[in-house]
Amino acid sequence: MHVEFWIAVGQIILIDILLGGDNAVVIALACRQLPPELRNKGIFWGTAGAIVLRVILIFFALTLLSVPYLKLVGAVLLMWIGVKLLAPDDDDAHGNIQGYDKLWAAVKTVVVADLVMSIDNVVAIAGAAENIGGDHKMPLVIFGLLVSVPIIVWGSQIVLKLMDRFPMIITVGGMLLGWIAGGMAVTDPGLLAYVPTTSAAKPGAAPEVLDAVKYGASAAGALLVLAIGFWQRRRAATAAAG
Repeated sequence: MHVEFWIAVGQIILIDILLGGDNAVVIALACRQLPPELRNKGIFWGTAGAIVLRVILIFFALTLLSVPYLKLVGAVLLMWIGVKLLAPDDDDAHGNIQGYDKLWAAVKTVVVADLVMSIDNVVAIAGAAENIGGDHKMPLVIFGLLVSVPIIVWGSQIVLKLMDRFPMIITVGGMLLGWIAGGMAVTDPGLLAYVPTTSAAKPGAAPEVLDAVKYGASAAGALLVLAIGFWQRRRAATAAAG
């Protein structure tokens, strides 16, 4: 009941709300092709799986971020997910697949994407929890994440409705994943020796990638996902016409 505890709770909730925008987009993209009666289930289970994985990741946050090329691999996986969400559903022959199968495919996409995107995010949440010592850190983090779940679910439902009305949002969502992937790749510890960086802010601290380089890589990732997605759409259209 100390003031520091509730300050840390507020920080964690705020961090997760700010980061929840990405999650809402990913969840909505993955669930957009589900039948209306399964969408809420897809959102619920996708969010639940993502939150559980994020809690687990916090245990290993600092170690994960220091593993060379892990973020690079994650960036490639995230771009693949972005392209897959942008590209047309080329398995029309499987249109008779039961909704149950499609539901868990959507949930799996949500969980995998959030796992990759959370590598950086969990560090901010773990940092907010550092203000509380002892055994209170993980209960604090779990509490903060659980409080933010309704906000993420609500945001996902809004994005889904907007996608139904404005299909262009799907393209923007896929490009967002590419943007995150590009920025993630260029900040991989294994690549720091090959990209322009600033001098370390504190003795012993790792140098940081120049903002111009990070933003340029993010833009390149977004454009690459867009280009590959449109190429796959055109190829699918040509195949259907032939």
